[in-house]
Amino acid sequence: MIKVVALGLFLMTCFGIAGAQEASQSTPKRSPETETRPRQVECEYKLLATNRVSTMEKEMKEAADAGYRFVEVVSGATFLGGSEALVVMARQKDENHKPRFDYKLLATTKTSTMQKELQEAADAGFERRGQSVFKKTLGTEVIVILERDREARPKLWDYKLLATKRTSTMEKEVAEAAEAGYEFVGFAYGSTFFGGNEVITIMRRPRQ
Repeated sequence: MIKVVALGLFLMTCFGIAGAQEASQSTPKRSPETETRPRQVECEYKLLATNRVSTMEKEMKEAADAGYRFVEVVSGATFLGGSEALVVMARQKDENHKPRFDYKLLATTKTSTMQKELQEAADAGFERRGQSVFKKTLGTEVIVILERDREARPKLWDYKLLATKRTSTMEKEVAEAAEAGYEFVGFAYGSTFFGGNEVITIMRRPRQ
């Protein structure tokens, strides 16, 4: 199941990378025949696996310097090495592999700490790209991956992190945040020091 999901993500990311590059470049006018003909896209992929968040951030930065971009993160028990965080990164094959993206990983067991660190990273121009709950030997922690585009003017966001054990409470808190202008960007579920089995939701709104 993991391989099937990953393959789907790879294909979508390939077309996404190609589309983003074409949109940023001036392209000649195409004939109707050319417009309807799909362009073949080939990508290269890199799988990073580690049981240490600091090691993952280092490896992601090294991959980004080689032109790769983050695709997806997942964590859990694997045959590769017990409990690990797995990150997939991709780049378009045979294209200019000029470094473009910076990455930052946050990891904590406290909601207040994550909220503070997430906002500090956002103030520096980073945006949330993914998160997961990472099980460690002495407990678990939430990890959040953030990305910054070196070639684009950063869009500043205010972030809000919600954590609760009850679905009804989460629905109420999400609705209240939405009324204040926040939008949902992602969530993770697992047993954490935040408060046992919880849903952790990340929301954001444009800086006012």
